[in-house]
Amino acid sequence: MSDKVVKLGARKKDKKEKAAEDNKEKELVYCSFCGRPNTEVVKMVKGPGVNICSECTMIAVQSLILGDRLPSAQVQALLDALWNKCR
Repeated sequence: MSDKVVKLGARKKDKKEKAAEDNKEKELVYCSFCGRPNTEVVKMVKGPGVNICSECTMIAVQSLILGDRLPSAQVQALLDALWNKCR
């Protein structure tokens, strides 16, 4: 896996397994939410049968934090900092 793809529940691999996985590095991983490949996003989290990119994760976090209300200045500053870090 490339540095752009994080696999959930991954255990530490030995050199042989890592070499075999490096060959699969060129394989595209698509976000299950927006459909973009790992080559077009900052990071991708790969789970069992589902993947999510950093941008969709940020949208989900905003939705969970804010719900239907407007952000306070502190929350907005935090969200802005996270968005800037993802880009």
